[in-house]
Amino acid sequence: MTGLLTGYARCSTDDQDLTAQREMLTGLGVPDDRIYLDRGLTGTHRNRPGLDQALAAVRAGDTLVVPKLDRLARSVPDARDIGDSLVARGVKLSLGGSLYDPADPMGKMFFNILATFAEFEVDLLGLRTREGMAVARAKGKLKVKQPKLTARQQAHLVEEHATGEHSIADLTELFSVSRATVYRVLERARISPRDSRQTALTSGNTGVWGS
Repeated sequence: MTGLLTGYARCSTDDQDLTAQREMLTGLGVPDDRIYLDRGLTGTHRNRPGLDQALAAVRAGDTLVVPKLDRLARSVPDARDIGDSLVARGVKLSLGGSLYDPADPMGKMFFNILATFAEFEVDLLGLRTREGMAVARAKGKLKVKQPKLTARQQAHLVEEHATGEHSIADLTELFSVSRATVYRVLERARISPRDSRQTALTSGNTGVWGS
């Protein structure tokens, strides 16, 4: 008896579209109700609920279908672990319609080469991203978070704290900032009951970053 087809697709960010991958899986004969998805998870993130469901759904004689190997895994060790698990259970693996046969030495070598390239691509992408951010930062084009509180608001926060009538939790609600921001304001002001207002006001227009 011919086994069932189970499909798996993944995208790395929540705003990416899985339509093209779903259509590819459907075109390869995978029923809609046997397609499992992960959205907003990278291939290096091993805790992927959709993948776990897909692996749990396949049985001996079935075939797991993925559009490309980098949708299944983007590191060599992870790809090998998944591949070995499928082999042990008698499940076949189809990469974009090409059947991977782990029992065949050439097939196993090809699979390892694909996994190596997938890992190389994600490393290269990370390198390019870091280089791009460095260039943008050098040109002043990288967006920087704006201060949560103005100098006047910092002075007011310091003043309120100095009265001893407000807890840190009260100040976070009063100024709509995080506890970390409140602590940074107080630390920067180096307050005392008498000079808190003057210390904060003389700090200029320096902002305090929120978290």
